Amino acid sequence: MHKKNQFGQVLGHPIENWTPCQVPAKGIIQGCYCILEPIEIDKHAVKLFDVFSIDNQGESWTYLPYGPFDTFNEFKDWLARTMSQNDTHLYAILDVKTQEPIGISGYLRINPEHGVIEIGHLHFSKLLKQTPLATEAIYLMLKHAFDSNEYRRCEWKCNDLNEPSRRAAVRFGFTFEGIFRQNYVFKNHNRDTAWFSIIDSEWPELKSKFEKWLHPNNFSAMGKQILKLTEI
Repeated sequence: MHKKNQFGQVLGHPIENWTPCQVPAKGIIQGCYCILEPIEIDKHAVKLFDVFSIDNQGESWTYLPYGPFDTFNEFKDWLARTMSQNDTHLYAILDVKTQEPIGISGYLRINPEHGVIEIGHLHFSKLLKQTPLATEAIYLMLKHAFDSNEYRRCEWKCNDLNEPSRRAAVRFGFTFEGIFRQNYVFKNHNRDTAWFSIIDSEWPELKSKFEKWLHPNNFSAMGKQILKLTEI
C-alpha cells in the first residue's frame, strides 16, 4: 500500500537513509572469459579500430549517433571526445585468452545522486558477437553497478529500429519501458528511442541466471551452449 501525505496525495514508497551512490571507480573488471579494461587511447585505439573493420562495411554503426569512421584519426578523436565526458566511462573488452581488445562497453549518464546508471556505447566486433564473452561483458557491467556500487537502476537505450539491440536487452533481462518518440535527430534521420531497465530488486535473480549460463558446465567441449540464457 502506498502511503498518503497530509494532503491525501499518494506518495512513492519511502527510501530510508538514502545515500547517493559513488561514481564507479575506473578500474579493471575481471571475468572468466573477458576483461573490461578502462580504455587508454595509446594502448587500445589502433587495435579496436582494426578489429571493428573485420567483415564490416559500416553496417555496425548504422543505428549509433556516430560512425562509421573512415580513418583511424576520426575514430581516435571520437574516443577522446567521449572519454572527456564526466558522466561516461569507456572500457575495452579484452579476450582473456589473447589479451586483445575485441569490443567496447561503457557506462554513461551516470547519476549517483539518484542511483541511476546506463550501459551503452556498446560496440562488438565480429570476434565478440554471439560469444560467451559478449554475455559476460554485460554481466560484469551489471554486477559492478549493482553489487559494487549499489545503484538502484540500470538503463539500456537504443534506436527503436535496432532490432538486434532490442533483442539483446530482453535476453539480458532488461524490461521494456516504452518509446521516446522523435527523441533525437542523428545523421539527418529521426530516432525514436526504446528504453529498457533493470532495477536492484530484480538483480539477484538475474545474477544467478547469468552465472548459471556462464558456468563452464553449460558449454560443450566445442564451446557450444547447452542451455540458452532465455531458457534459464
